Amino acid sequence: MRTFKRICVYCGSSDAIAPAFREAARGVGTTLAQRGIDVVFGGGRVGLMGEVANAALAAGGRVYGVIPRKLQQLELGHQGVDELFVVESMHARKTLMASLSDAFIALPGGFGTLEELAEVTTWTQLGYHHKPVGLLNVDGYFDHLLAFIGHAADQGFIRPLHRGLIESADTLPVLLEQLAHAELPELERWMPKP
Repeated sequence: MRTFKRICVYCGSSDAIAPAFREAARGVGTTLAQRGIDVVFGGGRVGLMGEVANAALAAGGRVYGVIPRKLQQLELGHQGVDELFVVESMHARKTLMASLSDAFIALPGGFGTLEELAEVTTWTQLGYHHKPVGLLNVDGYFDHLLAFIGHAADQGFIRPLHRGLIESADTLPVLLEQLAHAELPELERWMPKP
């Protein structure tokens, strides 16, 4: 069973969202802090990013943000976190967030969240890291994505071995338990031999 020192939380930066998503984000920040797990996030003060960070800080947790200089110059960075890393690109942001974290959780979000989720899952699949990935499926937000993953697997684009690479749960305690016990296939088990 894994234990986590830091978990990366991917989530949306939009403020035009339903209250249930804000409440879930606050619950993630609070719960991680109460469990002594540091939060790594995209460094923004807006949307769900701000909600997660503020709740974790209010509960006494440690929070590390990573934001590209371009977004920091737009005054979108969260200045109240324990450490805010300002990097030169989105690529550098994602790389640093991944290196700081022991696991990844995606909350509802848009293109950026989807892209971050896909990338770290691919890195797990290809053995660039050995860290679990999960979705907090608030109000069924990710139901269509999970259906797509099933469809891609049914069509042969995702191997049966990898169908479960992304854990999913409706509540954070269940998701954390799944991530702690996730079985991540080694590259040698599925990569074709030359």
